Amino acid sequence: MGLENGSLVTEFILQGLTNDPDLQLPLFLLFLLIYTATVLGNLALITLIALNSHLHTPMYFFLLNLSFIDLCYSSVITPKMLMNFFVKKNFISYVGCMTQLYFFCFFAVSECCVLSSMAYDRYVAICNPLLYNISMSPKVCSYLMFGSYIMGFSGAMIHTGWILRLTFCDRNIINHYFCDLLPLLQLSCTNTYANEVEIIVVGGIDIIVPSVIIFTSYAFILSNIFQMRSTEGRSKAFSTCSSHIIAVSLFFGSGAFMYLQPSSPESMDQGKRSSIFYTILVPMMNPLIYSLRNKDVKVALKKTFNRRKL
Repeated sequence: MGLENGSLVTEFILQGLTNDPDLQLPLFLLFLLIYTATVLGNLALITLIALNSHLHTPMYFFLLNLSFIDLCYSSVITPKMLMNFFVKKNFISYVGCMTQLYFFCFFAVSECCVLSSMAYDRYVAICNPLLYNISMSPKVCSYLMFGSYIMGFSGAMIHTGWILRLTFCDRNIINHYFCDLLPLLQLSCTNTYANEVEIIVVGGIDIIVPSVIIFTSYAFILSNIFQMRSTEGRSKAFSTCSSHIIAVSLFFGSGAFMYLQPSSPESMDQGKRSSIFYTILVPMMNPLIYSLRNKDVKVALKKTFNRRKL
């Protein structure tokens, strides 16, 4: 094999979730159903927000971008993963693997930043409602989203760049269903200590900094809620924040379990299972979480259906 980007390996094999033949068809059908729901759910939410002017607010601006990221994020991983259930060897080229890794990192980091922007939006709405239109003006929202995508771009460039400096000699079976950082490190025939430090530092920043922003925002929100005299006001504030808290807990919790622990074969198998949450389930659940618990989205859905009838 010829040398490619310092690597002797020109293609990898994705091992997938399981080798049990009895589980192949049920898992294929399950994840195909999940992916279909993910695509339809996120496209529906994007369409509803775009078509209904009363949803053109900062909260739904961020939600539209979150749905777009989830749609792309899931599409980077799931279609290739589904191939594992009906082919003996799921090949992916070296270039294809690095491309998948880059876009996975880009959308994952962007989602972390968007979720933290949404927490800040809720903080301003509940704690400083009189200044909300100024603090969350269209210009500020655009800057926050631009910053989220810049963080995603930077994080993806750093993670992928450090992987590209490694050499892969002969081992090419990735113990995962997509090209992820830690499984790739296990295959390298060069020293990966610097890469492990980079993942802890950069990955830690990508997870911890947004988490601090989210927890700080919700600390102020909870303090403000407990000071409310109106039971109805408290209930409305909790309802506004609960959807976001659920989404954040699922995404950050499973991500931290995968990346903020020492790498080992045992932790890799556990991490592979936990990664199902933030790569496959969360992109499907976000539209459900934000629509089923949201009166504005339900009203927009009814209006859209009524327009079609007319």
